[in-house]
Amino acid sequence: MPTRNDPAYRAEFTPDNSSAAGQGRRSERYASRVFNEQRMLQYLTRDAYDSVKGAIFSGSKIDRKVADQISEAMKAWAIEMGATHYTHWFQPLTGATAEKHDAFFDLLPDGRAIEKFGGGQLVQQEPDASSFPSGGIRNTFEARGYTAWDPTSPAFIYGSTLCIPTIFVSYTGEALDNKAPLLRALHAVDEAATAVARYFDKNVNKVNATLGWEQEYFLIDRELARTRPDLMLAGRTLVGQAAAKGQQLDDHYFGVIPDRAFQFMRDLEGECLLLGIPVKTRHNEVAPNQYELAPVFEEANLAVDHNLLLMDVMEKVASRHGLKVLFHEKPFAGINGSGKHNNWSLSTDTGTNLLSPGSTPMKNLQFLTFFVNTIKAVDRYEELLRASIASASNDHRLGANEAPPAIISIFIGKQLTEVLDELEGVSKGKLSPEEKTELKLNVVGKIPEILLDNTDRNRTSPFAFTGNKFEMRGVGARANCAKPMTVLNTIVAYQLREFKAEVDKLIDGKKLKKDEAIFNVLREYIKSSKRIRFDGDGYSEQWEQEAARRKLSHNRSTPSAIGVLTTPETLELFKATGVLTEKEIKARKEVELETYILQTQIEGRVLSELVYNQIIPATVAYQNSLLENILGLKEIYGAAHKKVCEAQLGILEQLAEQLQEAKKKTDAMTEARKRANGLKDLNKKAAAYCESVLPYFDEIRSHCDRLERLVSDAHWPLAKYRDLLFIR
Repeated sequence: MPTRNDPAYRAEFTPDNSSAAGQGRRSERYASRVFNEQRMLQYLTRDAYDSVKGAIFSGSKIDRKVADQISEAMKAWAIEMGATHYTHWFQPLTGATAEKHDAFFDLLPDGRAIEKFGGGQLVQQEPDASSFPSGGIRNTFEARGYTAWDPTSPAFIYGSTLCIPTIFVSYTGEALDNKAPLLRALHAVDEAATAVARYFDKNVNKVNATLGWEQEYFLIDRELARTRPDLMLAGRTLVGQAAAKGQQLDDHYFGVIPDRAFQFMRDLEGECLLLGIPVKTRHNEVAPNQYELAPVFEEANLAVDHNLLLMDVMEKVASRHGLKVLFHEKPFAGINGSGKHNNWSLSTDTGTNLLSPGSTPMKNLQFLTFFVNTIKAVDRYEELLRASIASASNDHRLGANEAPPAIISIFIGKQLTEVLDELEGVSKGKLSPEEKTELKLNVVGKIPEILLDNTDRNRTSPFAFTGNKFEMRGVGARANCAKPMTVLNTIVAYQLREFKAEVDKLIDGKKLKKDEAIFNVLREYIKSSKRIRFDGDGYSEQWEQEAARRKLSHNRSTPSAIGVLTTPETLELFKATGVLTEKEIKARKEVELETYILQTQIEGRVLSELVYNQIIPATVAYQNSLLENILGLKEIYGAAHKKVCEAQLGILEQLAEQLQEAKKKTDAMTEARKRANGLKDLNKKAAAYCESVLPYFDEIRSHCDRLERLVSDAHWPLAKYRDLLFIR
């Protein structure tokens, strides 16, 4: 494959030097495989178009006759684009996506063939739901589940298939997916935020939660990956000695992108353009072979769909380039893992970012209202927010040097802290004219100026304000963003409802003016949520002690983190907002526990296989090689051979010691796994895997890594870090 310095490469991969021409071609290709507003205007009648727009804006239902028109238009466009099949594309509780393809094909009674795709096929399908996780919502023999069209996320053509984004529910109506709760949460925050935004602008009719995810990932050679059963089956290296050179020189971060990775990125971006995924940024990350891409911000539901689609596209494009993408949060020990930073904000239909200060004190009071309410929501439900990012794989990453700790806190910077401190000192009740002037001009009015210098980020903060948005930094690289976004939007919606009720009560009951009532409520929120704000080193022992004093949770593992899902406070939150029923919440907790158990169980089995089937045989083979060498030297040197073979004998002794310990610990881990498997209660079983099985992993790894240092390259069966981490 040509390199960037070769003329053949420049001819094939370098765009026209004219930026206008280059941009024109990209913009023309953008979303060409998406049935978006442009396509709808081209293919739909005005009534059908208005019906879809109404469903998107206000959630109104689409009449079945109109659905027939839409499906016919969608089919015509898809077939013109070369599609032969259609599928309902949904997000079961596996964390990935699912699809069942049906052809645009049917037979008439007289035997003639036709292309068929009606409103019924568009609006609803009935896939077999028996093998998807349900958390006990339905019995296995009751296989019925329904997928229902989500018109807020446009259909797209992937390969030769028309993909229709849908929700997935049981036959009794409970959500069996991650999309339905997200849509409910987005509706809840829309209603609550719109009501509050109208304090400041009566023209606001809708508020959208926006999301800009940053996707980190590793690229490794596919053939080398195939030599590693742990990478192929568990997504991470369960054994592996650190390479002599890792990330210690910081030479990979923002460095020149290696040619193979660069060509992969170019190919990937081309595919993303066609699918309407607005990828914009690409760069090297800190660890060798680690990269990041980020898109333009979008409405949260669409952004979630695009991220899930992107991960699938990345795997397919990587395969074409002889590469493998790793999304595991910690695929390699000793170097940075990967996250998926979720940048979140709220935007009105009038074009205002509610978390961005404006040019007037009133706009800045609006900013403070949503800013402080978000802080209050996170403070109140910090443990639930931690649970939303919990997984067996993310547990390996949180708290390490590249990721925030498991203690949720908020970084807002020195300048905004000073603003909140001043607001905290506002007198209660009515404000004097002097106080109003001081607040509006000297405190609130200066916010845009101070934010110009508020660009520094605390990289140890799990939830940081970064100028016009909050960045949720603890989300795992392979996670479905729907989970944390559902929780974040739900808690903010609930908090905004309470805020409006309190403000209205002060206006009506104590006859305070609107601004005075808002300041009064914000003052109390600033006081009561002060514990969640922290600008220091999140990795320090002092912070752990301080967080405990502040009574912030510190759930280091998934089993401990997800216990909050079924507390009375959580159940009330989701019930009041209409996001999840008690049955749906309990089902999700059960699914989370089962997933944690199974992932840890799989890793334990893979580790046992590595030890018994690869590491022990390789070590024994090397021992035999050393023994042959010693015996040969004995024949030549006789009794003096021991002096000549001192090094070999020393290595043999070390090999025997490490081999014995590796086997002993592996046997003990297997027995611990058997005991855990015998437990019926899922909570106890997950805890047993976490506390009794998982600790053996590091012990076994330690002995295996010492063996890797001792055994010759010729005998060692697994690709080493030095090979995996540097694409050539």
